Amino acid sequence: MARKPILDTTLAKAVDQARAALLEITDESMIGEHLEAVNDGERLVTHRFEALRTGYEGWCWFATLTRIPRAQAKDITVCEVGILPGEDALLAPAWVPWAERVRPEEMDAERRAAEEAAAAEAGVEAPGEEPGVADAGAPTDGEAADEAATPEGTEAQDSEDPDAK
Repeated sequence: MARKPILDTTLAKAVDQARAALLEITDESMIGEHLEAVNDGERLVTHRFEALRTGYEGWCWFATLTRIPRAQAKDITVCEVGILPGEDALLAPAWVPWAERVRPEEMDAERRAAEEAAAAEAGVEAPGEEPGVADAGAPTDGEAADEAATPEGTEAQDSEDPDAK
């Protein structure tokens, strides 16, 4: 059975060196107070600092430090620095594939738009439209001529209300 490594006190006390390593990737105003030093293994310690960066509430900066195995060796090496979400951090929702996010009517509208664009580029009428057929709500040429010839609503008033004269 492997024994649990004990916390390296030299690395645990190296808070200033961990903070200095973080200054290479962020501004000093973004690094808050020291939160903890975590034993990650034999002669391997991760320091965590509060993240003061806007939009990163609940996140923390980290700097992982190590040193060589000799007892008298005091030279500390920075392994890694970065920012990680904490337990209270807001995280983006789980990724959903495009095919599962898009509704069928959106796909139909996109398909129709592509067909219309291709038809317009080719100089032909869009698929699904019959040549010479007007829109359902638009008056035909004959209806437009009838409306222009008679004053609007005079015949309708005569037929609907006999006392309107």
